[in-house]
Amino acid sequence: MILLVPAFVFAVLYVVSRRRDARRLRNGVFLVAALGCLLLAGLVELDGSGPAQQSLVTLGALLAVVLVGVLAVALIGNGVTMLRSEGRSLGNLLSLVAGVAILVLPLVAVALVTLPSQFDLPSVVDVLLVAIGLLVAFGCFYAAATFAAFGLYSLVYSRYRHTKTPQAIVVLGSGLIRGEVPPLLRSRLDKALAVYRGVAADGSRPVLIPSGGQGADEPRAEGDAMAEYLLGQGVDAADVRPETASTSTRENLLLSREVQRADGRDGATLVVTNDYHVLRAALLARSIGSDAQVVGSPTAAYYVPSAFLREYIAIMVEHRRLNAVAVLAAAALVALGVVWSLLPV
Repeated sequence: MILLVPAFVFAVLYVVSRRRDARRLRNGVFLVAALGCLLLAGLVELDGSGPAQQSLVTLGALLAVVLVGVLAVALIGNGVTMLRSEGRSLGNLLSLVAGVAILVLPLVAVALVTLPSQFDLPSVVDVLLVAIGLLVAFGCFYAAATFAAFGLYSLVYSRYRHTKTPQAIVVLGSGLIRGEVPPLLRSRLDKALAVYRGVAADGSRPVLIPSGGQGADEPRAEGDAMAEYLLGQGVDAADVRPETASTSTRENLLLSREVQRADGRDGATLVVTNDYHVLRAALLARSIGSDAQVVGSPTAAYYVPSAFLREYIAIMVEHRRLNAVAVLAAAALVALGVVWSLLPV
């Protein structure tokens, strides 16, 4: 049960780190590491308890493989749905590509590691194929582990309840359809309206800042269309201050803070987005020195897988240096193994 020690350590790190600031991606890493060590400790204990328990471990492993296959098929099906419902674009292809990758890449890794020994290949070719297989296997594991950390903590953070009465509610834009607010964006605005009305009922009137510039394919700025929607829902015009110059989530947050300060609302800020986008928005808020809390609104179920994958890729790109270090370290270890294998005995 030695694995319970790292599980306990990671659990403590998770609790401490989250209390200091819930808006840290490493919280998800600590949480997944703690759960992973706990699961592994349980499997090791079962495997050493007797034949019946060993059978349970084997059955569990087979079930995990089946579930991964089901996940891959579900992602492929979702990718087809996205293409039919949202049109052909790189973003809408993500779940389809992920599903195919989940099915194919592990098989490629296993084949590269095991098959060379079945053929009479030069030793150099044999070693290189195994090395490539190990790198592919590491890539699969690293992607699965980092996505688990991101996905699980996204779900945990999205349940986070804001604890401060906001003086400003920032609504992040997400694109217009023919100049009008689409359902995805309307969900954010309705969530912001619910918070606004709840705060107003307690005697305070926060300013609403719909944030979003004009895209190349949009006839007007997102902030203006969002402000129009809020006013149409009965919000006092004095409480709506649109931000119409931003082109990214980071700019949404930076420019909305300027609007907030210009309006004399330097108190607590609440950012509203969709639930799949909550964690990344919180990470960006922290990175610009904002103490804003972030809450999410519901998203259509078919849209969630691709949306989560886009957020995951965006976060991986934003942490590209750290990811590059991890990949290069793995590559260096494999290269060292290759050199060692080819040295004359």
